[in-house]
Amino acid sequence: MARNTINISGNLFGLILAVLESAPLHGYGIAREIESRSADALSFGEGTLYPALRALEQDRFIESGWDTSGPGAARKVYSLTPSGTQELARVRQAWLDYSRSVDKVMGAQARPTTA
Repeated sequence: MARNTINISGNLFGLILAVLESAPLHGYGIAREIESRSADALSFGEGTLYPALRALEQDRFIESGWDTSGPGAARKVYSLTPSGTQELARVRQAWLDYSRSVDKVMGAQARPTTA
C-alpha cells in the first residue's frame, strides 16, 4: 500500500531550533512560524510541540523565560542557547547529507534489470 505522507516529526527538534535562530518565540509562535515557513505543509499540535520544547530545554539547546511585557498573562518564551546553535549546525548538515542520499534514489532514472 502506498502512503502519501512523509513522517516529519523526527525532524521537529531541528525545525524548532531553526525557527528560534531568528528570534525568541513562545510555543504558539514557534508552531505558526513552522507553518508559515513551510507554506502550511508542516503543522504540529501542542501534544507534539511542547514535549519537544521540554526535551530541547532539558538538553540545554534552548532556554525559556517569562515575557510579562505585553497585556494579559505572562507567556513562556524560548530562545536558542550557544549549544543549541551548535546542534542546529549539526542537524542541518545531517539533513543535507540525508536529503542528498534520498535525491540520489528518488532522482535516479529507472535502469533496466538484467536477468
